[in-house]
Amino acid sequence: MSGEEDRMDTSSDSESDSGEEKEQEDEGDEGAARVYLPGQPLEDDERLVCDESAYVMLHQAQTGAPCLSFDVLPDALGAARSDFPHTTYLVAGTQAAKTHTNNLIVMKMSNMHRTSKENEEEESDSDDDEDDEKSPDLTFACVKHLGCVNRVRATQYENSTLAATWSELGHVNIWNITQQLQAVENPAMLERFNKDNVNDIVKPIYTFSGHQLEGFAMDWCQTQSGLLATGDCRRDIHIWKPHEGSTWVVDQRPLIGHENSVEDIQWSPNERNVLASCSVDKSIRVWDIRAPPNKACMLTTANAHASDVNVISWNRNEPFIASGGDDGLLHVWDLRQFQTGSPAVSFKHHVAPVSSLEWHPSEATILASAGEDNQVALWDLAVEKDDDCMDDDVKDIPPQLLFIHQGQTDIKELHWHPQIPGVMITTAHSGFNVFKTISV
Repeated sequence: MSGEEDRMDTSSDSESDSGEEKEQEDEGDEGAARVYLPGQPLEDDERLVCDESAYVMLHQAQTGAPCLSFDVLPDALGAARSDFPHTTYLVAGTQAAKTHTNNLIVMKMSNMHRTSKENEEEESDSDDDEDDEKSPDLTFACVKHLGCVNRVRATQYENSTLAATWSELGHVNIWNITQQLQAVENPAMLERFNKDNVNDIVKPIYTFSGHQLEGFAMDWCQTQSGLLATGDCRRDIHIWKPHEGSTWVVDQRPLIGHENSVEDIQWSPNERNVLASCSVDKSIRVWDIRAPPNKACMLTTANAHASDVNVISWNRNEPFIASGGDDGLLHVWDLRQFQTGSPAVSFKHHVAPVSSLEWHPSEATILASAGEDNQVALWDLAVEKDDDCMDDDVKDIPPQLLFIHQGQTDIKELHWHPQIPGVMITTAHSGFNVFKTISV
């Protein structure tokens, strides 16, 4: 990569505007600070400052051209790990201004230390050398991608790491990114990789051009290796089944049911033949791909939201699907009562369309959502309202709302890290955030 557009930078987010609790500071009285709630007006001489004590860890990274989508890559560093510093591996796709300058980026973020300080005296005694040692590192290997990457999803398949990408040009590509992952671990290999411009000649191992329009919906099946589903902005969903020789057989007959753009797809975490989808047509549908495409739709909620349904997430531990729409609402659907058309619970907090949401990988009641209002909200559905403990300032806030993270502009996607409990990664037009709050 070269040029200003492709430059990358990573740093501690000590000066960002992120945080559950923002302080409003009067320049005339530095001690005057209070909790800020989204939507409250600010005076001309007031500014928002991140309350770092609300975070266990908070870092940010820049990728030059913004990334619409990313996925967390599995690693061999252990599950349920908590020791600092943390390391994570991601694959992301850029949205550059020029079609031919887009990239699929494999990233290694490492040396991410704890942000919150347990002892302020220790912080004041630390020297510059120690601060440098605690600076996070970012290593990346890129592959040229024709067109903006609308969405990227990764999987492990036959001892390789694969990434599927939706291109704005209407093609779906599958890439073997095993070599790029090896390169970010080996400085000498990475130098050769970049010096020889290998990224310019890497090609996808398979491409499907059968969608009639571009799309965003895409998901790998978690219970059957290599099984993929893709949905487009026309209304079509195609099922990909792995074939020999790193190829796929894509059913040219789309699943029939949606009447408008398919916005998101999620495979069941427990049943390999079942998936869910949501659409601009306001519906959420559950499919069984063992049936013919015109009869595959098993369950439908026709008016799940008042307008476009943008995103869904299938709970890994309970029979629940969460959805977010242009109406700013979050709904949680009990699949045992799905046909009633009524969500089990609904939340209204976001004041703009919901752009991403995801259940916690192991905590069945915890959910994260992001919206075009530049907020990430963490929810715990197990919390019940207690009117006796409610202050007037927060009585209109849902008690299930645990935490509000801000500081990013136009948040596109969020994911929990499946191997580092409580760590969340978000991407926005302003870059990436990697954080762990004191609440989860």
